[in-house]
Amino acid sequence: MDTSGFETQEAVISSLLPETSYSVALAAFTSKGDGALSRARVVTTKGAVPGKPTMMISTLTGNTALIQWQPPKEIVGEHVGYQLQYKRSDEEPFVVKDFRKTDDHFTVTGLHKGATYIFKLSAKNRAGTGEEYEKEISTPEDVPSSYPQNLNVADLTSTSTKLAWEPPPLAERNGKILKYVVMYRDINSLQNSTNSTSEIQMTVQDLQPDTTYDFRVQAFTSKGGGPFSPSIQSRTMSTSLPVFTKNFGVKAVMKSSVLLTWELPETSTSEVLLKILYNHQSVEVQGHLKKKLITQLQPDTDYSFTMMSQGNGAGGLQQQVSIRTAPDLLTSKPTPYQLSEEEEGDKVTIILPEVLPEAHVRWFYIVVVPESLISLNSWENPEDMDLQELLEVDSSQQKQNQEFLPFIIAARLNSLPEIFVLGDEKNYNGYYNRALDVQQQYRCFVLAHMEGLESRMFAASPFSDGFMVRLSGMVRQAQEDPEMLWVMGPVLAVIIIIITVIAILLFKSKQESKRTTSAKVKHKLGIKDSLMTHTADPVEMRRLNCHTQGMKEHPPVFICDLADHIKRLKANDALGFSQEYESIDPGQQFTWENSNLDVNKPKNRYANVVAYDHSRVILAPVDGVPGSTYINANYIDGYRKQNAYIATQGPLPETLCDFWRMVWEQRTSTIVMMTHLEERSRIKCEQYWPSRGTETYGMIQVTILDTVELATYVMRTFTLYKNSSGEKREVRQFQFLAWPDHGVPEFPTTTLAFLHRVHTCNPPDAGPIVVHCSAGVGRSGCFIVIDSMLERMKHEKSVDIYGHVTCMRAQRNYMVQTEEQYMFIHEALLEAATCGNTEVTTRNLYTHVQNLSQIPPGEPLTVMAQEFKKLTSAPSFKIQTARFISANLPCNKFKNRLLNIVPFESTRVNLQPIRGVEGSDYINANFIDGYRHQRAYIATQGPLPETSEDLWRMLWEQNSTIVVMLTKLREMGREKCHQYWPAECSARYQYFVVDPMAEYNMPQYILREFKVTDARDGQSRTIRQFQFTDWPEQGVPKTGEALIEFIGQVHKTKEQFGQDGPITVHCSAGVGRTGVFIALSIVLERMRHEGVVDVFQTVKILRTQRPAMVQTEDQYQVCYRAALEYLGSFDHYAT
Repeated sequence: MDTSGFETQEAVISSLLPETSYSVALAAFTSKGDGALSRARVVTTKGAVPGKPTMMISTLTGNTALIQWQPPKEIVGEHVGYQLQYKRSDEEPFVVKDFRKTDDHFTVTGLHKGATYIFKLSAKNRAGTGEEYEKEISTPEDVPSSYPQNLNVADLTSTSTKLAWEPPPLAERNGKILKYVVMYRDINSLQNSTNSTSEIQMTVQDLQPDTTYDFRVQAFTSKGGGPFSPSIQSRTMSTSLPVFTKNFGVKAVMKSSVLLTWELPETSTSEVLLKILYNHQSVEVQGHLKKKLITQLQPDTDYSFTMMSQGNGAGGLQQQVSIRTAPDLLTSKPTPYQLSEEEEGDKVTIILPEVLPEAHVRWFYIVVVPESLISLNSWENPEDMDLQELLEVDSSQQKQNQEFLPFIIAARLNSLPEIFVLGDEKNYNGYYNRALDVQQQYRCFVLAHMEGLESRMFAASPFSDGFMVRLSGMVRQAQEDPEMLWVMGPVLAVIIIIITVIAILLFKSKQESKRTTSAKVKHKLGIKDSLMTHTADPVEMRRLNCHTQGMKEHPPVFICDLADHIKRLKANDALGFSQEYESIDPGQQFTWENSNLDVNKPKNRYANVVAYDHSRVILAPVDGVPGSTYINANYIDGYRKQNAYIATQGPLPETLCDFWRMVWEQRTSTIVMMTHLEERSRIKCEQYWPSRGTETYGMIQVTILDTVELATYVMRTFTLYKNSSGEKREVRQFQFLAWPDHGVPEFPTTTLAFLHRVHTCNPPDAGPIVVHCSAGVGRSGCFIVIDSMLERMKHEKSVDIYGHVTCMRAQRNYMVQTEEQYMFIHEALLEAATCGNTEVTTRNLYTHVQNLSQIPPGEPLTVMAQEFKKLTSAPSFKIQTARFISANLPCNKFKNRLLNIVPFESTRVNLQPIRGVEGSDYINANFIDGYRHQRAYIATQGPLPETSEDLWRMLWEQNSTIVVMLTKLREMGREKCHQYWPAECSARYQYFVVDPMAEYNMPQYILREFKVTDARDGQSRTIRQFQFTDWPEQGVPKTGEALIEFIGQVHKTKEQFGQDGPITVHCSAGVGRTGVFIALSIVLERMRHEGVVDVFQTVKILRTQRPAMVQTEDQYQVCYRAALEYLGSFDHYAT
């Protein structure tokens, strides 16, 4: 083909065949002829896309639609699949689903009632996506399933009240809202009045002056009215009193704070104090202010705020507004990420937090705040800020006044990416991401603007760790835990020669003895003797050397005084703990030159967690390898033992060989790992051991011999072989699994059991115990302090937590990283002091039980009774009400068989919520860890008539195919459990059809088998119920033989037929007999595998997961008695 015009530089060649290769060459020509052809290029045309498929849509129920389709008549090329897009017509964006070419249907769930949906289906081939088949469907309307939101008083006079509200949430409107009905009454009258409107506001007229009215509002669709909103109360103005405020309302709603605003009339005076009442709390506001930020609220919770004036005589309620706080969508904080060398110094890469996929968010804002501003205002989280200033600054103002704003809105995004670069000087939906100031310390957070409500509802993430930019790049803060708080403080005092200090102390002690009372003399001499006796203890030597003010003010605490000591520190919202922790010497005056060498910097997991030069572990040098002596690890002293531990970071890919070199060179026998490899989608530690067989790390061959996986920790056994030595060694690694991603364990019981196991397995002549988490300072510090103080308690009957943390920080920076960890150490040591060591070998079990049955001289109770009493009186400083939040909600209280036996919030079984049904996620049940597996059991109460459906829901959702029942339906003339299963013919329990298949009457139990079918999708599974019939109606079984056999049979069946889900166990309240069954299951299995028994610790751990487990002393004795009987009958238990 020819193209005219010498300036033409492009041409379109048409009428080509699809999926065909063509050779294209170009030549110029003049009137004298054609020039030379260019080099030919081969071009392959794309294939044609498929035609339009056919699609049929049928609604199955109000919220489910079945999409069926057939292939397009015209398919060109290889057909590879389909793409389905769908959305509610008034929402953005589309949900996109991809299917294989063999798929021909899809069930869409979660459709809203009374809504129009758009569906688009297209076929795909290698060339792309074909023509779309588009179809709309409308789901049937229903009455609204939720009430109008944020009902508030917008204005009032002496005879009228103006109300405003927002529609019900979009998903719960269930159709077009045609009208709203406002119901109101004088609170001293039972007579209700109603008015209706199609607007979202109304002025109620003809009210009485100086009278309090109750208002509620209800939304209507064509099908009728939904539920009424929570009521608010408002008092009309007195005819003789001036208006003190008007338009009291909500400016912004966050997950833990609410910004309230109002207007002041011209006649108002600043001397008049205002008061805001909410949830049994009140806050005073100066009369000249027009807004107030209410903080420290709970997420996703209803609140009512009342504005009162203290300057008039009206008394009673004045203006009120009700809201629901935002849900907790962003639980993790943004994380500063290490920059590459190519990135410029005024940019910072941030790893953004994950957001729940079902969250309805209109916009995400990335906000950067200077550290100085946060410190100045003592903001603990972004929602403590007055966000009105941020919310009212639009993008144009931000760009014009960016130098003067106290914060930077770097971007507005409609979805949250995994990473974001601050300071890239680009625009994001109208917001300018300006460069960050050099040498300025910042923090950032993510603000989510919720959609579906007309008010401004927001949820903020926590603040990130601090970061700054320098000309050479960003300095990254350590990220071992989300709760890292770096402690800075005064420099340690100059070290004084030990002999001089002892002489001074002796001299002062003698002088003091001449002029003090005999009690003070005795106390001073006691301390002096202790110091002289234990000068070999590194902690005491440091105490003598340092004499920091903090160590003078915080001497060791005797065990007998520990409970009172902790109680004092916990007073006034743990003010004593805060002050004590902040006063600990950070110990940062030491050098870390080796960590800062360029060759060693890549070996540090976190830039600011370094290895002090004076205490670092020095590896044997490797010829010709610079920096080969360096590893980010420090020696840490124990109790009376120099270099008892090595604290180190979780190995990086480039430090695996160094880690095993250190283990070999230090002759370490035990490695303690206090982290998972990954937490919250962040890599915390590289896997440094082989999963199977042998791996070689540098010169060290590591072979895994054995792995024992238990509920709270894993024990791995390795052999190490170094080629050049010909020597083999055995090393054990203990990985603790029960430390949560955020914070500290709720109870110290499992941590103490883990420490005991590590301590007993470490050979006395071994090298240092290597302890690591991610950074090797927080959790690692907790382990070392607790282990050292447990050893001290054996010899001195005292603990020196403050002194030991001070000493550790002089050996490795940031040891014991947060105040929360410092408190946890105290709680763990108090529990250890109170409960003692109750573990006994099976060889000594009989003698131990005999001793437990004795009454010591001068004591009223047997040793066993005293041991059981410790279970109920063990110290706990947790806030009790916070541990039973869901159980105590009004919508759930009636579901509890006994008001005092309710599930802990932290371990309760969460049911999948049912849309519009408050409390539908609640059942009185807790997950319980077994010997080998977490959540091996579910302990629950005997169902009530109104909770039987919930039990079947729980069994299905948790894939629990075995149920253990330890009660009769009626005992002693009282109902103990509702019959929750059908006896003869099938019955339906909400979504589930239960068919009785078989029933077997055995000597000690009845076995029932049921076929359970989910009516929503037709899936079925078999559930077996074991009802133990040998438990007497009063008391406990006389022997444990039948119970042992029953436990064995249940677990054999679980191994033979059961799936991966837990065993569900219930009696009546779900704690007494249920506790015995689970405790014995754990005790007997541990006897088999370890040859030890610890009934006390087993029951105590159960009680950290569900209250009152093993409820009576008689039941506690049954556990010991059954363990004794089991010793001679190992073959009865499942193997």
